[in-house]
Amino acid sequence: MESHPVIFLLNITSAAALLVWAVRLVRTGFERAFGDQLGLWLRRSTTSRPSAAGCGAAAAVLLQSSTAVVVLMASFLSAGNIGGVAGLALLLGADVGSALVTQVLTSQLALVEPLLLLAGVLIFLRARQRRARQVGRILIGLALIFISLDLIRAASSPLVESPAASGAMAYLARDLVTAFAVSAVFAWLVHSSVAAILLYATMATQGVLPLEAALAMVLGANLGGCLIALLLTLQSAASVRRVVWLNLALRGGGALVALAVLFSWDVLQQIPGGSAGQQAINLHLAFNLALLLLFLPFVGALHRAHERLFPMARAEANPLAHRSALDPEALSQPKRALSCAVRELVHIGGLVEAMFRRSIGLMDVYDAAEAARLAETNALIERLSLELRLYLAQVQASDRQDKIGTRAFDLAGVGANLEAAADIVAQTIPRLAARKSFEKLTFSDDGWQELTEFHERVLRNVQLGISVLMNDESELAEKLVEEKDKVRDLARQLEERHLFRLQRGLEETLNTSSIHLELLRAIKNVNTAFAMIAYPILSQSGKLRDSRLASD
Repeated sequence: MESHPVIFLLNITSAAALLVWAVRLVRTGFERAFGDQLGLWLRRSTTSRPSAAGCGAAAAVLLQSSTAVVVLMASFLSAGNIGGVAGLALLLGADVGSALVTQVLTSQLALVEPLLLLAGVLIFLRARQRRARQVGRILIGLALIFISLDLIRAASSPLVESPAASGAMAYLARDLVTAFAVSAVFAWLVHSSVAAILLYATMATQGVLPLEAALAMVLGANLGGCLIALLLTLQSAASVRRVVWLNLALRGGGALVALAVLFSWDVLQQIPGGSAGQQAINLHLAFNLALLLLFLPFVGALHRAHERLFPMARAEANPLAHRSALDPEALSQPKRALSCAVRELVHIGGLVEAMFRRSIGLMDVYDAAEAARLAETNALIERLSLELRLYLAQVQASDRQDKIGTRAFDLAGVGANLEAAADIVAQTIPRLAARKSFEKLTFSDDGWQELTEFHERVLRNVQLGISVLMNDESELAEKLVEEKDKVRDLARQLEERHLFRLQRGLEETLNTSSIHLELLRAIKNVNTAFAMIAYPILSQSGKLRDSRLASD
C-alpha cells in the first residue's frame, strides 16, 4: 500500500536522524569513558608515521568518527605534544578507520542488535560507576545504529516503485557533479560522514539510489567530512589549520580526482561487492586506503611544501583587544566590584593557560618568535595584574565591612600567583628551551615522555583552577588542593626515576639532567600557583586547617 508523501517524509527523515544521533551516542560514550586514556595513548603512539596512522585508524574506529580524531589532534598539536607531520599521518589513518566503521556497521553484526540493546540498557540502568554506564551507552548506540538502518530500509522501500523518486535518482546518476556536491553538503550538515555513507549504501542496496549516484555521493561525503574538520578548527592555531587544510587537499581533492577517473574510465563493474550498497562501502574503504598508502611516505615533504607556499598568519587574537572587566562605576558597590575583579582574574588565568599550553612545544623545537610572543603576553599580564591590585585597593578602602576587605586581599593574592605562573612560563621555560637548542641536546625517550605527561597533568589542574575561580565552590577547591598534593608526590617520583637513569649512565640523561630537573620544578610551581586559588575558599568554609585539608 502506497504511503502518504508526508508520512513517507517523516519516516525517512526520522530514521536518518536516529542514525546520526546513534553514531553520536557511540562517539560521546567512548569520549566520556575512555577519552583521557585514548588521548594519552594517541600522544604516546605518534613516534613514527606508520604508528601515527595506525593509531588514528584505531581511534576513529573506537570513536565512530574521524572528526573526533581531528579534535584530539588539534589539542595535541596546539600543546606541542606532536608535530604537524605526525598530525597529518594521524588524520590519514583516521580516514581509513572511519571507512572501516562503515564496513563493520553493514556486516552481519547487525544480527546481535537485540543483545546489544538489552545489554546496553541493563548496564546503563544498573551500573553505579560512571565508566560502566558509558559502556552501556556505547552498546545502546550501536544497537540504535542497526535499528536506524532497518528503519531506513523499510521507509525507503516505497521509493522503488515511485516514478517521481526514480526520476530524481536517475537525474543524480546522470549529473554526478550535483550528486557529489549535494552529498558533501549533507555530510557537513549532519556532521558525520559515517552516517551519510551508511544512508547512501542502504538506499543503494534497496535499489532506490543507482550505483553511479551512490558512488559519487560516497566520494562527496569524503569531501564533506573534511569540511566538518575545517570549520571546527577555523580558530585554532596556524599549525593545526595547516594540517587540516592539507588533509582537505588530499582527501577532498582526491575525491574529485577519483570521481573523474571512476566515470571516465568506466570501471564501475570492477568494484567488488554483492550489491550496489556494498560496492559503495568498498569504494569508500579502497579510496581512503589508497590515499594512506600513496601519501603517507610523503607527509613530511607535503607539510614542508605547504609551509613554504602558504605561510599562515597567526590565528591568535590580539590580547590587547581585551576590554577590562574592572568597571570604575562598580566601586561604589563592593560586591559588584569584586565580581568584576573575578571576571578579570578569569581572563588573566585564561591567558596563562594558553601560554602554558604552548610552552612545552619550545622544549621540543625551540622557536624564538614563539618565545617572544610568550614574553609579550607576560608583559600584558603584569600590566593587568597591577591594574587589578590598584582596583582592589580602592574596593578595600571603600568598605571594610562584611569581609569585603578580606576578599579583596585574597583576590589580589590570586592575581599575584597567576602573575608568578606567567613569569615561569615566559621566562624559565623558554630559557631552558633555548639552552637545550643551543647545546643541541636531546631528552631521553623516557624522560621526554615523563615531562610531557607531567605537563599535561598540570594543564588539567590549571583548567580546574580557573573553574574554581569562576564557580567559587568548595568541592572543586578541595579537589584542586588534593591534586596539588598528588602533583607534588608525582614530581618526587619523576625525580627519582631521573636519578635512576643517571645511575645507569644514560648519555642523554647525563647531558640534560639540569634542564630536566629545572623544567620539572618549573611545571610543578605553575601547578602550585594555580592551586593557591583554592585556599581562601577552603579557609572560609572551614575545610582548611594549618594549610592542609581538614579531616572529616
